[in-house]
Amino acid sequence: MNSLLKRQIRKYLSDELKSHPEMQLFLDAVNKSYYTFDDQFVMLQRATKISSEELFQANILLKKEYDAQNKIIEKLQNVIETLKFYSSKSGESISNLELDSENLVDFIDHQAKQIIKFNIQRDKLLQNVEQQNRELNYYAHMVSHDLKSPLQSINALTSWIKEDYKDTIDQDGVEKLDLIQENVDKLYYIVNGISEYSKVSKIESKFKNVDLQSVLTSAIKKLETEKKYELILPELLPTVQGDFYTLERLFFNIIDNGIKFNNNEIAIISLSFTSEDDYWKFTISDNGKGIESRFFEKIFIAFKKLENDDKSSGIGLSIVKKIIELYQGKIWLESTLNVGTTFHFTLKK
Repeated sequence: MNSLLKRQIRKYLSDELKSHPEMQLFLDAVNKSYYTFDDQFVMLQRATKISSEELFQANILLKKEYDAQNKIIEKLQNVIETLKFYSSKSGESISNLELDSENLVDFIDHQAKQIIKFNIQRDKLLQNVEQQNRELNYYAHMVSHDLKSPLQSINALTSWIKEDYKDTIDQDGVEKLDLIQENVDKLYYIVNGISEYSKVSKIESKFKNVDLQSVLTSAIKKLETEKKYELILPELLPTVQGDFYTLERLFFNIIDNGIKFNNNEIAIISLSFTSEDDYWKFTISDNGKGIESRFFEKIFIAFKKLENDDKSSGIGLSIVKKIIELYQGKIWLESTLNVGTTFHFTLKK
């Protein structure tokens, strides 16, 4: 029994009662009641503690839910503001829209249907564009293929006329025949460029591992020039996912341009590369004539030539850009007149 309680009870008992057997039973009963109350109090404290922890955890969950709901409302408000902007451009007015559940659901449902409708129209448009692009590529390939044969015949016939009738044709006639051959050569390079351009978009489904070292070696072997040149190349190039032919054309066109448009006694072409996240970045520099900044975009447009070169189709760099875009990369350049040009481009690893 608690000592203070025991002392108080004995204080008011006579000596006779203190020793009475029934009094002892009474004191035992009080003692049991006291400890029972203590146990109940401890249990109550434990229950209160458990309830407090549950309430605390519940409060945390409610706070998280509250924050989540606020974020959702904030995002919905942003969506509405965005939709207000686009609707205002199309002449529709939704400035008085109230942010209550019913209006919000109706509004989002309406906008979702409009977006779905727009996407369907966009998909149809893209399908039409893709179909037209395929037809144009096919037509370009067919025309360029069919034109090569008559152009070769015209060139051969002109040469035969010059040879067979050299004693009867005067100088003016020879000059005119030469002019015919020059224009045939120009047309041949243009037709060949169109054929090359139409082939680029046909290889996307054929991507596989391609060793760029082999690609570069093959591209260099195809260089046909009387100019002296020097190539500064890395010891080893990486492997990428792609098509051998288009990658060969990519490197060939840039290197060939650097040699062709170069007034130096020796054209110096330098190639290097670095690794950047999911891409390889390549740099090809030359010591050529350079390009004015106002022409940086123009040089990538098909048939746009900065110089009147009979052996240039004006499509080489447009093919380069098309290939790089097919590989989801980018191309840009730096150039200084009479110093040289540096092309930078990226290819996915």
